[in-house]
Formats: sequence, structure tokens, C-alpha cells
Amino acid sequence: MGSQEVLGQAARLASSGLLLQVLFRLITFVLNAFILRFLSKEIVGIVNVRLTLLYSTTVFLAREAFRRACLSGGAQRDWSQTLNLLWLTVPLGVFWSLLLGWVWLQLLEVPDPNVVPYYGAGVVCFGLSAVVELVGEPFWVLAQAHMFVKLKVLAESTSVILRSVLTAFLVLWLPHWGLYIFSLAQLFYTTVLVLCYVIYLIKLLRSPESTKQQTLPVSRITQLLPSITRSRAFVNWKEAKLTWSFFKQSFLKQILTEGERYVMTFLNVLNFGDQGVYDIVNNLGSLVARLIFQPIEESFYIFFAKVLEREKDATHQKQEDVAVAAAVLESLLKLALLTGLTITVFGFAYSQLALDIYGGAMLSSGSGPVLMRSYCLYVLLLAINGVTECFTFAAMSKEEVDRYNFTMLALSSSFLVLSYLLTSWCGSVGFILANCFNMGIRITQSLYFIHHYFQRSPHRPLAGLHLSPALLGVFALSGGITSVSEAFLCCEQGWPARLAHIAVGTICLGVTLGTAFFTETKLIHFLRTQLGRSRLRDKMT
Repeated sequence: MGSQEVLGQAARLASSGLLLQVLFRLITFVLNAFILRFLSKEIVGIVNVRLTLLYSTTVFLAREAFRRACLSGGAQRDWSQTLNLLWLTVPLGVFWSLLLGWVWLQLLEVPDPNVVPYYGAGVVCFGLSAVVELVGEPFWVLAQAHMFVKLKVLAESTSVILRSVLTAFLVLWLPHWGLYIFSLAQLFYTTVLVLCYVIYLIKLLRSPESTKQQTLPVSRITQLLPSITRSRAFVNWKEAKLTWSFFKQSFLKQILTEGERYVMTFLNVLNFGDQGVYDIVNNLGSLVARLIFQPIEESFYIFFAKVLEREKDATHQKQEDVAVAAAVLESLLKLALLTGLTITVFGFAYSQLALDIYGGAMLSSGSGPVLMRSYCLYVLLLAINGVTECFTFAAMSKEEVDRYNFTMLALSSSFLVLSYLLTSWCGSVGFILANCFNMGIRITQSLYFIHHYFQRSPHRPLAGLHLSPALLGVFALSGGITSVSEAFLCCEQGWPARLAHIAVGTICLGVTLGTAFFTETKLIHFLRTQLGRSRLRDKMT
């Protein structure tokens, strides 16, 4: 498969179904806003911080390294060995679930049962839900490796919406169930998610005339189960060693990704109510990251991993592939920078209004607006880091991955210390400031790798981080105008003033996007080309 074809598939994976995903996210957004009005801050803090941390830690430690290792490399592999390796995530998940569940029940502070009832049942159910999700890991990797474009969007969106609907129903009709509500909803979510992949692949394998079925390395669903033969090893040991390298890295990356939750959970720097407010703001702030940046990172990681060879630098690979990879990386960096900068500039003046609409006075008063404004800056760094690490992790050799682990170790330690110090000094905003600092260090590491990788080649993908002076001026002007608008029109003067404030922002945003359209022509050409290919492929399939 040529690099251009892989690029087309990656672009299709990132863009196809985006409108559908936006629709699903909007539905979930409305449902969560409804649910929020029936919950206390303490319940939100326990569910969204304490229990979700248990679930995410178990899943991440059990599968992240396997995903990265098994999605690397070309199509020439023994898929039975790869699937055997992926099934090891299930016993690993059971181990982490039991160990972490014991920690959550025996070592951490237990909330007041009168305020947050059924905490023990919540720990058990969230740990079990992690194991259930890991059962679907071989199906997920197989689908991702073969670019099944809309399956991931449909499966995740459907399961999230159904979980929100079930939660809303139980909160409305059985509020005295406490954490039972969220425990049942979480188990329901992971079960639906796994069933979506399993049912899709079963139906696909029963349709031999399908072109997608012909590309799969299996012909029966039973071939996806673990298999032992005497003619070959149970797993591919090269993949297993790469998995171990990524596992050491993923352990550290999890601390960086969920570091503030670990500090909140283990060091008790915030009470459960403040944790709830912080988490709501964090989820709102990361909505764009989950909606746009994460699909791009996941899809183009697959592209870079397929096009580039890990053990070689840019001068020792096919120059056509290197040129395509460099052009794609430059465009992705430009897109991430523009998107993140837009969110930062306009988010500063509209944070309080957004929080007031979403959660009322509970969010728009107190520390909520300051948290949201700080998070807008963090989103800019998230956008750039997602693209740079996407390329870096796909191009690094095993030895480079191991060396990077040492950097991550130092970064993890400094992050935890910095989070604790900054939170003690300036409250929950300290978590975001610590995240910004560490994200900046990670970006610097990735930029150094990219610069060194292309140093001896004629390609300079880091040029994507340069914006035209005219566009920068428009961003600065828009930020000033919207800040003045917020001071005079928002948010205590009623809806007419709020609508006027929104109108000012809409005009400024339109001018900014128009300027970007005329100044960043290379990026516009890339988007038109890849989105055009995506639409054409959708019509053909």
C-alpha cells in the first residue's frame, strides 16, 4: 500500500463521520447538562474523579502499550500472534483491577455514606467495567489496523449516549440509588461498546462478498480467539518487546495524563465538592481535544507508523514516503496551532458565559471561570503536543523509546511535585498551570526529535508552527475586542446583552477564519485535498 493511499485512509479515518460525532457529542452534552442539575458536587467529584480514575488507570495500564505496539509496522505480520498478544490485556486488566480496587477501598479516604452512598459497590463495578472493555481490545485493534472508518465513531458515540440516557433516567426516577446509578451505567457502557465491535465483525465475516471482509486476515470469528500451535511461538517476540518498552512509557504517560486526579485522590488537596467543579470544567475544556485532536492523533499515528520505518532516519527511507510524511506533519502542526490559538483567544472572553449556560451559578461563580480560561491556554498546548507526539511515537526506534522513558520519569516526578505546590498556593488552577508546564516540556522533547529526524533531509515540517504576521495581528485584535465586549455585556445584564456579546464574538471569529483562509493557503490546499478524497471514498463505498 503506497504512502498516498495510506494518507487517504488516515485522513478519511480522521474526518469521516466527524459531523456524526459532533451530533453525538452535542446530544451527550445536553444530557450531561440535564443530569448535572440533579447531582451534588460531592457525587460528581467521587464519580468523575475517584471512580473514573480507577477505571481509566486499569484500562490504560492494561492496553495502551499493546495498542501502540500492535498498530506499528506494516501489514506483513502473523495476525494470530498479534491477536494472542492482545488477549493478554484481559488477565493484565484483572490484575490491575484487583490491585487498584483494593487500594481504592482500603487505603484511600472513604466518603461519608450519607453524602455519597454505596461507594464500595461503585469501586467493584468500575473495576469490572474496565475488564469488560478489555475483552473487546483484539476487535478494536483489528478494526483500527484495517481502517474501518465509521465503526469507532458509531460504537463509542452510541455507547456514550446510551450511558447518558440510562444515567438521566435513573437520576430522575431513582435518585436514592446513589453510586449504583453510575455503576450500572458504566457497566452498560462498556458492554455496549464491546458488543458493537463484536457484532459488526461477525456480520462482516458472514458477508464474503464484502470488499472489507476480503482484506481481513481472518475468515471466521473464532479465529480472533487465542490459539496455540506447535509450529510457531504463541506471540511475536519483537512485538512483545516493543510492548514492554511502551508499557514502561505508558505507565509514566498515565501519570502525566491523569496527574491532577492522582494528586487529588491520594493527597487530598481538594475536597470532593471542589474536585467535582474542577472535573466538570476539565471535561468542558477538553471537549474539543476529545472531539478533534484525539481522532487526528489516533488516525495519523497509524499513518506515520505504516509509512515510516522505526529503525531508520529520514535519509535512509523511501524519499517519496518521507516527503509525504513531512508535508502531512507540517499541515497537522499548522492545523493544531490555528485551532488551539482560536480556542485560547476566544475562550478567554466566553468562559464565564459558557459555564453559566451549562451548569448555572454552581459553575459560573467562584473559581469556575478562572479555571476555564486557564484551560483554554492548556488546549493550545494539548493540540500541538498531540501532533508532535503522534509523529514521535510512530518514528522512534525501540532504543529511542526506552531513552524517552527516562525523560518521562523525571517529568512525571516534577509534575506531581509541581501540582502539589501550585495547588497549595493557588487552588485548583494550580493543576492546570502544572499541566501547561509539563506539556511544554513534552512538546520541546518532541520538537527536538522531529528537528533531528529531518535534519539531513530537505524537509522542514516544523515550519507549520509559523503563522503570518497578519493572522497574528487579527488574533490579537479579536482577543482585545471580545475582552472589552465581555466587560460591558456579560454576564449579569440579561440575555439581550449576552446575545450581543455572542454576536461580537461571531463577527471576530469570522474575520479571523477569513484571514486564515487567505494567508494559510498551503493548509487550505491540504484540507481540501484530503477531505475531497474522503468524500469520494465515502461515495464509492
